[in-house]
Amino acid sequence: MRRPLMLPTDPQIRHYTEDHIRTLLAEVQERGRKFGLIFPSATTGQTIDGRVLVCFNTAPASTLLNLLVLLLDAEREFL
Repeated sequence: MRRPLMLPTDPQIRHYTEDHIRTLLAEVQERGRKFGLIFPSATTGQTIDGRVLVCFNTAPASTLLNLLVLLLDAEREFL
């Protein structure tokens, strides 16, 4: 069962601190390696309107969360 993707405007995003995002980045990097996805320079960026940006070319944190959901789904289906 696929989970719905999070939008950058989702109010839940405001509850993620920079420390939360760093932890999620580490998890995405670890899980992504299994699929050949490497994000060596991914880090947190600035905060705009209460939302932490992720340095995938200033992507919002929702992009990180959605990527993590996709990786978790892929692990369940393919590994």
